[in-house]
Amino acid sequence: MEKVPMTAEGYRALDDQLKQLKSVERPSVIAAISEAREHGDLSENAEYHAAKERQGWIEGQIAEIEDKISRAQVIDVSKLDGDQVKFGATVTVVDEDTEEEGRYQIVGEHEADVKQGKISVASPIARAMISKEVGDVVEVNTPGGVKAYEILKVEWK
Repeated sequence: MEKVPMTAEGYRALDDQLKQLKSVERPSVIAAISEAREHGDLSENAEYHAAKERQGWIEGQIAEIEDKISRAQVIDVSKLDGDQVKFGATVTVVDEDTEEEGRYQIVGEHEADVKQGKISVASPIARAMISKEVGDVVEVNTPGGVKAYEILKVEWK
């Protein structure tokens, strides 16, 4: 069984999402199904069919999250250090063409959120940066062509 790397923060977020689905969403959809059944003929009852569809989605989400949690390899970033880029590192880079700086933390796939500066360990830029150090230049194939980034800083927090 393949392990799923994630930060402690990402694990907590998944666990919170699972608790929300099990304790709030699941009972809510069960109540909606029950109420829709009281309206009679189920074959033409749109509320019933929508609630059943939502129930299927919720149960799928629960199963998916439980699977990720069971395979989780939680990595405590605060205990990591070093000069090389690896999982959990927050890396500051500069685009060699535009001189634009970017700051990214390398996290598990389900934690990725570019708007928050979190990129998946499986993303092309993260894969290019892994094992590199400050001063190294990495080249990344993007839809717009090859981009070159210089690593300015590697932090652990």
